[in-house]
Amino acid sequence: MYDKGKREDFEGSTRRPKLLESVRAAIETRHYSRRTEETYIQWIKRFIIFSGKRHPRELGAQEVTAFLSHLAVAGHVAASTQNQALAALLFLYREVINEPLPWLDNVIRAKPSVRKPSVLTADEARTLLSQMRGTKLLMASLLYGAGLRLRECLGLRVKNVDFGYRQILVRDGKGGKDRITMLPAPLIEPLQAHLVRVKSLHERDLAQGYGDVELPDALMRKYPKAQYEWAWKFVFPSYKRSVDPRTGVIRRHHVYENYLIRGVKQAARDAGLARHVSCHTLRHSFATHLLENGYDIRTVQELLGHKEVSTTMIYTHVLNKGGRGVKSPLERAP
Repeated sequence: MYDKGKREDFEGSTRRPKLLESVRAAIETRHYSRRTEETYIQWIKRFIIFSGKRHPRELGAQEVTAFLSHLAVAGHVAASTQNQALAALLFLYREVINEPLPWLDNVIRAKPSVRKPSVLTADEARTLLSQMRGTKLLMASLLYGAGLRLRECLGLRVKNVDFGYRQILVRDGKGGKDRITMLPAPLIEPLQAHLVRVKSLHERDLAQGYGDVELPDALMRKYPKAQYEWAWKFVFPSYKRSVDPRTGVIRRHHVYENYLIRGVKQAARDAGLARHVSCHTLRHSFATHLLENGYDIRTVQELLGHKEVSTTMIYTHVLNKGGRGVKSPLERAP
């Protein structure tokens, strides 16, 4: 990788930051998510290695185009993945190297395929959930019953669950937006019992000299004691403490995303569902089933957190009952 290359020394103890250090700093300054940071770093590394470990300043449109073409031809990546790599390189040149090059705007973007969302029937959703137990069942039920995204469920904090009004406040969802969605009545008692166990875990951490939690943005500086408060804890904490890669602090983060991803896939296999089922399938099913039950599309849009109603409209394909409600000649009365 480039960042293991030769260092340049300067007067005193200062040195030029490594390229990837500068990328991380630029991302943190703009308050991008950790997932975005990991993704951008990965693509920038791959681009540099593909280009013979030369510095990006030495590269141009020809190398970027060659890299993107290599992803499509040799890597057989999807158009969305190719555009993700391009977004990382755009960020590198514009925000880190600070060289807004005109040729970047002319790089051809791959056209993503338009696919309909995979949706379970109500019976299939119930069968899937019946194959799950414990915390995995509770998390999957929130995805299907409240329309949460996977990472919204992982990042859910105690203070954002309102049992009185039976609602969940989703903070910093996709696009940095907040929204309110429902807390399904059948989940109230199981979730309350779960939080009793989580609070016990938190109190044990405090007794052992830990118990703090990562806070968003600058809240840790503004409220230095908030990181130890119960209200800020993750609803679904990890079973073990780990080292925060950014700060080096040992703390308990939320469960890793693969915990639920693998749980849903295993449940789909156990339920005998002969189709692709992911965590996002549960959110798709949530939206579709609300529309099937006669709820207004604007209401569903707000619950999902979509900026445009056109995004929510993709779920109406199920309501069309096949060829947009048109009967096949085979269905004619004899």
